[in-house]
Amino acid sequence: MNVKWTGVMPAVTTKFTANDALDMNMFELNINAQLEAGVSGIILGGTLGEASTLDDHEKEVLIKETVRIVNAKVPVVINIAAQTTTGAIEAAKNAKKFGANGLMILPPMRYKSTDFETVKYFSSIANSTDLPIMIYNNPIDYKIEVTLDMLEELMAFENIRAVKESTRDISNVTRIRNRFGDRLNILCGVDTLALESIAAGADGWVAGLVCAFPAETVAICNLVKAGRLADALKIYRWFMPLLELDISPQLVQNIKLAEFNTGLGTEYVREPRLPLQGEERLRVQKIIDEGLKNRPVLPKDYKSLVKILK
Repeated sequence: MNVKWTGVMPAVTTKFTANDALDMNMFELNINAQLEAGVSGIILGGTLGEASTLDDHEKEVLIKETVRIVNAKVPVVINIAAQTTTGAIEAAKNAKKFGANGLMILPPMRYKSTDFETVKYFSSIANSTDLPIMIYNNPIDYKIEVTLDMLEELMAFENIRAVKESTRDISNVTRIRNRFGDRLNILCGVDTLALESIAAGADGWVAGLVCAFPAETVAICNLVKAGRLADALKIYRWFMPLLELDISPQLVQNIKLAEFNTGLGTEYVREPRLPLQGEERLRVQKIIDEGLKNRPVLPKDYKSLVKILK
């Protein structure tokens, strides 16, 4: 399946039972809710989430089950965050073997590689697979910036097709577009900058709170791309306090509490993470309660706009 690298692509959470096993029933319920809302793809294994706590068998199960549930309706993209080049290449091979359609790749983990080393890392992975690749550029959280000059070198690889733009500098969307035109798709990776990034020319949104609010997320993206900014802003302004829950070290707990409140998940996390406690839990719950109380009525045609955008 061709990955178009556009629209809303949820970075879905991993669902667990009370006994710390994969909860595939709740996982399937959530994936189906994403599909019903009109997302453009599913991304597994987000590094700020719980992917690093999964063993190899669990990762295999999640990929295969996601491919089964999605049933070719949208592409399945696997995030790779490896400590070695060999490990990243192996993860890319497994992703294809298990049925994934694309890769989202971070620079090397736990080592602040030089620009030369980072380009060589991405090049080695791209040269090892024919799956399409989105480079994940998040220097705020991962301390390595993939500069425009580095991206220029990586354009030698036809399967490097997109960048997840998480520098927090919206003007970078314009710089990338000016430099690469339509050669490189751009997806915003920061929930609180999504509307602005799409308005500036980003092709889509790798989203977090979409896990709990899929319809609202897709509506914002589609409305902005269709030029209906006023309609999108009404939803986005309502959504902002919830979106801010994504820019926190406890984003997994925040999103899972929101998923629990919308019936799309549970609060179970894998240790060392623990569910929110005390005053912080009360604070987050209040934000969620307020959001649910004032949840907007979406334009009835928000999903049909996808046909216009394709």
